[in-house]
Parts: sequence; structure tokens; C-alpha cells
Amino acid sequence: MAAFDRRSFLQILLAAGTARAIGGSGSAAAATGLKFGPAEPFSYDWLKTHARELATRPYETPPRPEPAIVAKIDYDAHGKLRYRKEFSLYREGAYPISFQHVGTFFPKTVRMHAIDGGTAREVLYDPTYFTVGEGHVAAALGQEPSAFAGFWVHDPLSKGDLDKVEPWATFLGASYFRGVGELGQVGLSARGIALAPGAPGPEEFPDFVSYWFEPAADADAPVTVYALLSGPSVAGAYRFLLHRTAGVVMDIEASVHPRRTIERLGLAPLTSMYWFSETAKSTMVDWRPEVHDSDGLAMWTGSGERIWRPLNNPPQVTISSFVDAGPRGFGLSQRDRNFDHYLDGVKYEKRPTAWIEPRGDWGRGVVQLIEIPTDDEIHDNICAMWVPDAPHGAGQHVELAYRLHWLADEPYPSGLGRCVATRLGNGGQPGQPRPQNVRKFMVEFLGGPLADLPFGTLPEAVLTASRGAFSYVFTEAVPNDVPGHWRAQFDLTTDGSQPVDMRCYLRSGDTVLTETWLYQYHPASAK
Repeated sequence: MAAFDRRSFLQILLAAGTARAIGGSGSAAAATGLKFGPAEPFSYDWLKTHARELATRPYETPPRPEPAIVAKIDYDAHGKLRYRKEFSLYREGAYPISFQHVGTFFPKTVRMHAIDGGTAREVLYDPTYFTVGEGHVAAALGQEPSAFAGFWVHDPLSKGDLDKVEPWATFLGASYFRGVGELGQVGLSARGIALAPGAPGPEEFPDFVSYWFEPAADADAPVTVYALLSGPSVAGAYRFLLHRTAGVVMDIEASVHPRRTIERLGLAPLTSMYWFSETAKSTMVDWRPEVHDSDGLAMWTGSGERIWRPLNNPPQVTISSFVDAGPRGFGLSQRDRNFDHYLDGVKYEKRPTAWIEPRGDWGRGVVQLIEIPTDDEIHDNICAMWVPDAPHGAGQHVELAYRLHWLADEPYPSGLGRCVATRLGNGGQPGQPRPQNVRKFMVEFLGGPLADLPFGTLPEAVLTASRGAFSYVFTEAVPNDVPGHWRAQFDLTTDGSQPVDMRCYLRSGDTVLTETWLYQYHPASAK
């Protein structure tokens, strides 16, 4: 599923000629020095019609500047290839936009356009927009085809030099995009679409091949971005309203048209990295206690149930499907915010949580979680997405709308106690011979009604498993003087190496106290 070296990509994000006016309301905000093509009519309705017609024609790969040269624009070379911010689109406006150059991790050309009323002009590529020195490998590229690969959205100049302030939204590589969370960091990615990730064989990565920009009227208004998606199996039209809040909120509409039958059409996909956490870690695999951008999948089902599924680094590709109808939301979350649990200068403890909030009724389908084995942090090995029940083939289409939150936490708390840790150990009792095929689990819950339990009340752990037997089940308050911090402890006895799906929540009488903990235990990897 990883299309590039993700750690280098994140470090790129953290490193923070002739003028031709656009005219009209956009001209005052447009950058001087940029070159523009002729005006052409543009509207979202036109873009949706264009995507539908494009899906009926054979796929054409986006242009690529000389591949042998682009392949040499690695992390170090790309870091020296800076966009000159004086050429930023809407430089004096609420949110300037700068463009990114092709490189090893994003080799395909993307066309950029600035909208003014009902027309749009293409932003024409010019090498002088970038710091291309005579000795730089990119100096050997010609002016055609364009070397634009993506774009960044910045805070206004009043907040500091554009070269020194991290962008708050980035669209770069295939259909990937990111937002900065409330804690000031980027982390996991979203994608325009995902087509059967984790399936045997190479994964298909459709591209956003063209973007159109409408500037924000002021700091409280959104930046509007339109995008055309194209790939061998699909074409689509997208509209993004990018809101700069404490983090970032994106209102997204998509009109997707398959070119052929798609086995698993992944909508509103999120992509992240999970290597290891407190749950399980090979001895001496790494000096850090935990390494992950996200530690769990959170779900709010159509029936109202709140679910937490800790992530795994499984022994083989694993696809888990959670059936739902009219889902209220799902997301990949980073709940552990303690620096001492990571000890890494890249600030994993500040990575954002991304939450998908459906708009309208999404009908029946599954939230699908794909977990891919990894032995390093440089790979995106986690994907969560919505897969609708309806079949999708040539001539059919999907209309979708949702809000994507890039925040520090899930935006709509349930009020229930939430799972804050999952720990595994050897089963059995201390001081006694350890039995075979028995694994001990310690699941911690915090807050909600747990903080208000009457003195002496012992919550009950409600457990189920797809196979195996539970023993030594009990609950206790975690002895750390934190109100409402409880844990359920239990042993699971299993035979064989097939995964075991488990559920657990705490209750008192008929009152549910916590969200539902789901976990997939892999006996084969716990030997």
C-alpha cells in the first residue's frame, strides 16, 4: 500500500518571469510573476460531466518529465528544490498556495488552474519558480512537460514567512492529501479513493491530474479546491472546502465513475502507519517504546455503538470488515499523547486524529480495515475506508459527501469510558507453571461513568470471542490515583494459529460504562 518512503515525505513537509493578471475578483490576490494560459469556462457541473465522459474513454497516464532525471530527485535533492514563495498564488490573500516539484516519490505531472468567476486559467510551469541551481539534477529537465506535482496551502503572510511556517494542507502524490492537526503536526494521510488495497498483486493508485483553486474571501472562509481524478479503473470529480480551524476541517464531495468493475471500491480512505505500541513489540527491534502515527480505528455505528479497535502489525495481510448501515463516523486515531511513550523528535505524540463524518445516508456497507506487515516506520501499512454494498462497474457512478476532521481527538465524544491501552502477556498465575496456548490480556478504560462509580462498585467485564475460552476474568481500578481509570484482565486459551476476534466492554448492572473494545489476536505472532 505504501507508494513512497513516508518518513522522508513527512520530513519534506516539515521543512517548511512574465506577469499576466487573472482579472476580476481573483486578480488582487494572484501572485505577480506567474504565467497563465488562456481563460476557459469552468464550473463544478462541468467538471462532473467531464469526469463522466473521461470514464468512457481509454485511460491515459499523466505526463512524466524525464523519468531517469526525476528518479534522481531524492529526499536530499528535493529539499534543495524550493518553491520561491514570491510566486505563490494568492500570496497577499488569506491563504497563499505554493506548488511542489516532481521527485522520486511523486513523479507525475499535475495541472494547476486559478479560477476567476466562471472561468479558469492554467498556471503555466516555469523552472524559475523553483530554486534550480546550475548543478542541481533538476536543471536538466525541460520546460515541457510541467514539473508541478502538487501544492501546499499556507497561513497568511501576517503569521510569518511562508518558508518558515509549515503548510496547513498538502496535496502531493497520487490522490494523497493531509491536514495539520490541532497540535501542529502532520501525520496520517487521506486519499481520494482506494481500489482493493491489500489484494494480491500491485495496488492501483489513481491520480489527481488537475486542480482548480478559488481563494478564500477572508480568514474565516474556506479555500475551495476542485480536482479531477483519473486511473485505469476510475475517473472522478472532487470538490474540497478547506477550513483553517484549530486544526483543519475539509468538506468533501465526490462524483466517481468506474471504467470497469471494481472489486472493492474504497471511499473516504485514510492511510497511516503502525509499527508497534505497548500492546506488542519484538525484543530489541527498536530503542523507542512505541512507533506509530495512529494506534486505533474508532467507529460510531449507525445503531449508535462506539467501538475502539486497536491496530495490529499482523504476520500477514489482514482485512477486517465491520458491517454497518448509515454509519455516523469512523477514523484513525492517535490517542496516546505521552511523549515518554515515544521518545522521538518527530513528535509521534502530536500526530493528528482524522475522523470521517458522513453527510447524508451512506446506506449499507462495511468499514474496512487493512493491516499490512511492516518492519519499519517508513511504510504506510494501515488503511481504513468505507466500502458500499452496491456493485460498481462501467456505466455506474457514486455520489458521496463527507466532512474530514484533522484534530487532536475524535470530534464527537460519546461520554463513555474509552479504551486507552491494550497489553498482552503470558497467561496463568505468577509463581505457577505457565500453561501453553494461553495469553493474558489487560485492557484499560478511562473516564466517563467510570469516574462516578459509587465506592465499592466493581464494574463487570463483558467478553465474547470468535473461538477459545476465557478464564481468570476480573476488573480492578488501576492503582495510579487517576479517577475513573479501570482495567479488565483475562486469559484466553486457544488452539491453532488462526486469528481470534474478541469484544469487551464494562458495565454495571444494565448500564454500559465504556465503548466496545474489539481486538484481533494473532496467536502465530505471539509465540
